[in-house]
Amino acid sequence: MLVGLLPSLTLQPIGYLRTRQQVKFQAGHQPNAATEDRNELELLAGCGHEQALNDLAGIERVWLLWWFHRNDSWRPLVLPPRGAARRRGVFATRSPHRPNPLGLTSVPLLGISGRRLLLGPCDLLDGTPVLDIKPYVAAYDAFPQSRAGWIDAMGAELREPPRFTVGLSDHARAQAQWLREGWQIDFTPRLVELLSRDPSSHKTRRIRRRNAREMEIGCGAWRAVFTVQDTSVCVLALEAAYPMKFLSRLDYENVPDRAAQLAFLERWPPGPGS
Repeated sequence: MLVGLLPSLTLQPIGYLRTRQQVKFQAGHQPNAATEDRNELELLAGCGHEQALNDLAGIERVWLLWWFHRNDSWRPLVLPPRGAARRRGVFATRSPHRPNPLGLTSVPLLGISGRRLLLGPCDLLDGTPVLDIKPYVAAYDAFPQSRAGWIDAMGAELREPPRFTVGLSDHARAQAQWLREGWQIDFTPRLVELLSRDPSSHKTRRIRRRNAREMEIGCGAWRAVFTVQDTSVCVLALEAAYPMKFLSRLDYENVPDRAAQLAFLERWPPGPGS
C-alpha cells in the first residue's frame, strides 16, 4: 500500500508561449536548432516573476516544463509519428497522450526583457501554458552515451538518405506560391520531409488512402493530395482542410488560417462530392 498519496495536485501556469505555430503539423517532433525560429514566453504579471528571472542571463539554454493543453485523454499504447507504424508504450515515447499531460523541452534562451523571454526553436504551440523554467546544465543534463533503445534504431533509419523523391505538379506549385506570397503560409518543406521518408498510410502522420490512385496527408489546416509510383511521390494539389460551410460559420472564427482558407476556396473551389 502506498503511503501519503495525494488525491490531486494543483498547478498554476507561470506564463504562456507566443509563437507562429498554431497546429501540430507546424511544430516539428523535436526542436530543430538549425532553424531561425523566434518564440516568446510571456510570464504572468503580479507574481514576482521578474525577480525569479534574476541571474538567468548568461545561461544559453533552459528547460521548459509545460502542459499539453489540447489533450484531454491518455493512452497506454501510442503510435509515434516517426518510424514504422508500430505502437509503443507511452512511457517509452514523447507522445502528448500521457496520464498527466506534461511536456519537457530544452530551448535556446536568446534574451530577457522584463517578464518576456525570447526563445529559439521549440516544439510548443501558441498559447501553451508553461509551468516552470529550469536552467540547462550540460554537466548534469547531457548523457550523450546513454542508449535509447528503439529510438536509437529509428534515428539510424532517419539518418539514411530519404527513400522517396517528392515533386509538386504545376498546379500544386502554383497553389503553394499563392499561399506563400499572399498569406506567408508555407508548409511544403515539412510536407516534403514527411513524404520523402515514408508516404504510406499512417494514422499519426495523418496519411490515408483517398482512392485506388490517390492518397492525402493532413498538414494542419491544409491537406495535400499525392500519388506514389515506385519511389517517386507527386503532390497533385493542395486543399483547405475545412469546407466552406464550416469556415463561414461564426463559431469557426478561431480556425487556423481561416481567412486564407476562405480565399483559397474562392480561387480553387472543390470539385463535386468534395
